Amino acid sequence: MKRNGIILVLCLSVTACSQQPVIDAAMMRFEGAMPADFGGSWERNYALDDDVNAVLREAYYRISQTSADQRYSVRPGTAIASSKDMSSVLALARLAEMITRPDVLTISQNAYEISVARKDDFAMTCAFYDGVAKGIDSVYGTEICGWDGEQLVSNLILPDGLQVTHRFTISADGEQLRVVTTVSSSTSRIPFTLRRFYTRFDRPTSFFNCIETLSMKRVCSTGEIEP
Repeated sequence: MKRNGIILVLCLSVTACSQQPVIDAAMMRFEGAMPADFGGSWERNYALDDDVNAVLREAYYRISQTSADQRYSVRPGTAIASSKDMSSVLALARLAEMITRPDVLTISQNAYEISVARKDDFAMTCAFYDGVAKGIDSVYGTEICGWDGEQLVSNLILPDGLQVTHRFTISADGEQLRVVTTVSSSTSRIPFTLRRFYTRFDRPTSFFNCIETLSMKRVCSTGEIEP
């Protein structure tokens, strides 16, 4: 898809050396049933979401406070970040914003797998067999999942050191979902994190019946369809 191609271009612009995964061996194991059930349909609650520009300004401030650049701004004693530092975190911010753009998540969960389908983007898949997480390889990289208490953690390890981590947390009543996405790269001295919030909703039942024809085209109708 076009969007996925853009993501890969952004990945190449912010990556360098390899990094260590954020999920350890203990997080990849659990006993009994999965610690939390995220299954269902979820729609964005924009009122609670982080503002990308506000988070980016905070990131710039953090970089300036820890900058190794010895140049100073008009105010004595205030360090400024180099253009390279600024460009690196901006690339991470753009990637994080693009990854978290889908406004609807459809999560399927059974005893062994969790699949998070995102509109206009590839699905995130976590596989657990015999209580141990299994890495999933794709054209983008390797995805490893684990449990931090009742939080589901997904860590996508992309080529050349870029990592995308999602932390899923469901509310006690099961009606609210928080997804914290962190994008990190060895070219940026700090990662970039965005929080997205979702509310459970009931997806309406489709009134259309569909079949795939021999011509490989889908035919849909509100009535019976003869094969």
